[in-house]
Amino acid sequence: MGQTLIEKIVQRYAVGLKPGQKVYANDFVLLKPQHVMTHDNTGAVIPKFESMGASGVFDSKQPVFALDHDVQNKSKENLGKYTKIETFARKQEIAFFPAGTGIAHQVITEEGFVLPGTVVVGSDSHSNLYGALACVGTPVVRTDAAAIWATGQTWWQIPEIIKVEITGKLGLGVTGKDVILALIGTFANDEVLNACLEFTGEGIASLTMSQRKTIANMTTEWGALAGVFPYDSRVRDYLLNRVEFFEKRGDQNPRITRAMIDETDCMDLKPDLDAYYAKEIIFDLGSVTPTVAGPNEVKAMVFLPELEQQRIKIDKAYLLSCVNSRLDDIEEAAAVVKNRKFATGVKFYLAAASAQIEQQAKELGYWQTLVEAGAQTLTAGCGPCIGLGEGVLEPGEVAISATNRNYKGRMGSPGANVYLASPAVVAASALEGYICGTQTLPSRPVVARLENRPRQNQAAAAAQDILPGFPTVIEGELLFVPKDNMNTDAIYGKEYTYNDNLLPAEMATKAFLNYDPEFQQITREGDILAGGWNFGSGSSREQAATTLKYRGLQLVIAGSYSQTYKRNAFNNGYIALECPELINWLKEKFNSSNLLTIRTGINTRLDFVNSEIHCGERKFGFSPLGAVAQRLVITGGFEQLIQEQIKSTQKAQA
Repeated sequence: MGQTLIEKIVQRYAVGLKPGQKVYANDFVLLKPQHVMTHDNTGAVIPKFESMGASGVFDSKQPVFALDHDVQNKSKENLGKYTKIETFARKQEIAFFPAGTGIAHQVITEEGFVLPGTVVVGSDSHSNLYGALACVGTPVVRTDAAAIWATGQTWWQIPEIIKVEITGKLGLGVTGKDVILALIGTFANDEVLNACLEFTGEGIASLTMSQRKTIANMTTEWGALAGVFPYDSRVRDYLLNRVEFFEKRGDQNPRITRAMIDETDCMDLKPDLDAYYAKEIIFDLGSVTPTVAGPNEVKAMVFLPELEQQRIKIDKAYLLSCVNSRLDDIEEAAAVVKNRKFATGVKFYLAAASAQIEQQAKELGYWQTLVEAGAQTLTAGCGPCIGLGEGVLEPGEVAISATNRNYKGRMGSPGANVYLASPAVVAASALEGYICGTQTLPSRPVVARLENRPRQNQAAAAAQDILPGFPTVIEGELLFVPKDNMNTDAIYGKEYTYNDNLLPAEMATKAFLNYDPEFQQITREGDILAGGWNFGSGSSREQAATTLKYRGLQLVIAGSYSQTYKRNAFNNGYIALECPELINWLKEKFNSSNLLTIRTGINTRLDFVNSEIHCGERKFGFSPLGAVAQRLVITGGFEQLIQEQIKSTQKAQA
């Protein structure tokens, strides 16, 4: 079977593959990314790194630090944290960009850390943005970042991959922000949750690099773990532009050169014709009209003309963030407000995605146009997008924002209402004092469709090699909790989450109390837990995985998982398997039951050699657990595995 573009790129950065081995969706791989980005949270990653026993960073060229979140905060405490991060960077010879340089995602793309055909991870959910440059950009947690610092590697289970075929061209006055808001609003029922998206189609050629960055960035809000565009002439021209910038700046060792671009031209950066995609979305750019999302919900798509009729008064407007504060965004807003003033009572906040962009906007006059209209300028960085510094929302206020998230309370008071829109709509609304656009455009239905692509019947999986210490077979009775979207608070309540003094035996007694008060009496040690779809959604608390392990449940099988939950499980040496066919069978079998927790009476045998689940005469397959997943379980988790690797390296060097 052929590979998708994402699978090909991941293969280039996978470590320890057998000769000729190809990687596919659902495979566990050890990954050595080209770069790992951390921002203000570097301060929290440093102690994790030190606790692993590492004496120094494995490869000082791999990490990159960029301070961007709390840049308005001049308190002694915050400045002290920033100094600590910079000192660590200087000592370890790590690339460091201080507060004021700009938002990390924009900065590292400008500075050449993100290149086509590479894997770049970041300890931030909007690392998806790197996909605009044909790079597999995906978020990692802080433990992963520390592990990469220490060993150069982390582990990843390659998600399912969905093809998004883009057709047509954007109409006049329609932007990349409208495209991603329309995609999110049209497919708002978790169709792409925890998947990687691969954009294809003739319509992509008409999308600018900035528009691609906007779309890739907000695949995060759509629920995806990556959103990757192809390598084409647009990307190549962008890279050449950066080379010219570095030459003009006088860089002695630029991260992008003309020779590197020529090498990229020769790389295999196209999917194979027989590559498998779990789903395919077909989306017509020509059907998109100016779109707004809200209030307080990214998936609540509203066509702009519908909101204009309501004349929703606004108090604040925002042109900032990693999704919509690049040069063309600022230009777009400036063109709308030229020679006009923002409405009385409306505060307009402006911050560029980077200092480079701010300087360009000033040289071209866009910045001054917005300032003369009444814009209040902020330091290049995140700021009010995440409710930090000047410009946060007060109770009862209404805002129109060119940011990427409008979750209740994110930008300030939970009593405020936030709508998301393009820079042009934000600027037009600030001029009039209510949500509106620059011109009257009719709304029309988005032309799009989704097709599922079931896997074709395949030969049984080859026998899996089992490492010493990992079981070949696990047996037990299935205990079924049929609820879909089982959230982590239901599994392990928030009232226990921050009590660090609970011992494992005590944590075991708290499992599922917020879901079923009878669970503790029903379950038995040695049971195998079966859950529904999107198991472990909600917060990232790792205790929702460890509480099941401590309770004596041998492993959990679900139809699908929150990716964070599954990662927390394996990071703590606990097996979490996906088997949709088994869960569908159980749901049908126990459809009439009103019980929250069901003792099925089904004695189950998991065969890890053949990757099969045996329930009496029924047999179900699951994706093989390879050496990476097995080692995580054998060692008791990721941190223990990293510590073993560090000790082994230090011993070899002694």
